[in-house]
Amino acid sequence: MAGAPEPLFNDRRAAGRRLAAVLARFRDARPLVLALPRGGVPVAYEVARALGADLDLLMVRKIGAPGHEEVGIGAVIDGADPQLVLNEEAVRALAPTPEYLRAEMRRQLAEIERRRRVYLGDRSPRPMTGRTVIVVDDGVATGGTVVAAPRGVRKNEPDRLVLAVPVAPRETVPMLRAACDEVVCLATPEPFYAVGLHYADFEQTSDEEVVSLLEQAAATHDAAEPVPLK
Repeated sequence: MAGAPEPLFNDRRAAGRRLAAVLARFRDARPLVLALPRGGVPVAYEVARALGADLDLLMVRKIGAPGHEEVGIGAVIDGADPQLVLNEEAVRALAPTPEYLRAEMRRQLAEIERRRRVYLGDRSPRPMTGRTVIVVDDGVATGGTVVAAPRGVRKNEPDRLVLAVPVAPRETVPMLRAACDEVVCLATPEPFYAVGLHYADFEQTSDEEVVSLLEQAAATHDAAEPVPLK
């Protein structure tokens, strides 16, 4: 792409290490770090490793409009107490029935559960209530999914809710701030173009890498001290 920016990050794990340095003040709270799969997992792994934190997944599934599934009217957010977050404006305009919304929520929860089993086996979602929760992704483009996720987490009553991303468009940050207690974003380059252009290596994160990183995090969390931040 002509005029494409120089990459800000080598890869997702490098971005995660830089993000962890900014999040160091949360280390004593032993927060729960929630990764948006799949691309958010390598970033979140480095954050959780540095902070000595629990690492879990936060899966979000779109609820499409009746007969037009590509039109999002809400989202189902994973967790010990799954939540339905609706786009009230879209719901008023399209008027889906309560029966439709309940059926779609059940369907998307089943898909979330299937994906959770693939990534985490039989492990239950970690509770969020009363904890400092840090939601991590590899970047934000339009912000739709990343805004829905904190709203769902908020309904689980965390003590503090932080959204942490390496890169996002400048105009999106105020919308993100409205959804949580704090936004940590390392860079808001202009022009933005796309998340992947700000990484030297933005190869798709595989299911195998997700499973491996989650297993490493689970195996080392209880025994290891937080990694010193440089």
